[in-house]
Amino acid sequence: MAGTVLLAYYFEYTDTFPVHIQGFFCYDKTFSKPYPGPEENSKVPPVLVYSLVTAIPTITILAGELMIFLMKSEGTQEKTIVTADCCYFSPLLRRIIRFLGVYSFGLFTTTIFASAGQVVTGNQTPHFLSACRPNYTALGCHSNLQYITERRACTGNPLIVASARKSFPSKDAALSVYSAVYTVMYVTLVFRTKGTRLTKPTVSLTLLCLAMLVGVVRVAEYRNHWSDILAGYFTGGAIAVFLVTCVINNFQQRKPSPPSVRTQRPESMLGMPMVALPCVENPLEKLSGTQRSLDQPSEQSTAAHTTGRYTTLYRSYSTQV
Repeated sequence: MAGTVLLAYYFEYTDTFPVHIQGFFCYDKTFSKPYPGPEENSKVPPVLVYSLVTAIPTITILAGELMIFLMKSEGTQEKTIVTADCCYFSPLLRRIIRFLGVYSFGLFTTTIFASAGQVVTGNQTPHFLSACRPNYTALGCHSNLQYITERRACTGNPLIVASARKSFPSKDAALSVYSAVYTVMYVTLVFRTKGTRLTKPTVSLTLLCLAMLVGVVRVAEYRNHWSDILAGYFTGGAIAVFLVTCVINNFQQRKPSPPSVRTQRPESMLGMPMVALPCVENPLEKLSGTQRSLDQPSEQSTAAHTTGRYTTLYRSYSTQV
């Protein structure tokens, strides 16, 4: 956890990892959208996004675990967990710490993946040329097909230009979808209420719609391309599904497997294993069983009939010999 937090800090607030500098075409309309202003002026500012992705899952997990713990009977509740003979944790505290800890780890991991993609690719935002303010006359731009690769081509604010080079993938979209998918999977897999069938779909669709709305606003304000938003959605959703499925096993409690009962081979009175002999079908028993199923005589008549048939068979066999 400390390593992910430190790495996310270096990506976000330092110049340890420089952004890849990509060139651009003169008068490229794809990157000539008007500058929408700083991120704080957005309809969905980063402060609001970070607050929602932190508060909504935390409140949902706390409320859900508390309700589950109170609704369980005393016989079905887990016992107090002892760790290293010194630390005592109640099952409620252990599950809350586990789920929120994994969520926090995934939150910083999503930030690292998105920041790494932005630094490596260096894709420009739709308002890049408005923030860059290149001097087309000094650069000798005579047509739209001329490609500019000079590092000093931009005359705008260096901080704004550096921010305009971090477009792919969208970090806000990735964090929003990660938070929504993680919370939706928690609500779907943990809450098993029979009377309110529309509660879980309503909550899930609401959270997913809020996450999608963040991406739509980013595109409408010319802060990201649709490809950046879709890449952010995929990054956040994949990390959430991986952590829920492979790390915390779908929020389910692991039940101890019963001890396997080994089938012992029968042993003789002397302690030596008995030798299994092949079973040979007796033709006399087969004949007597067939006759019994047809006629169903009494036990004495059945025994007499079997003896007589055995005598007949023996005489016929002796005659043939």
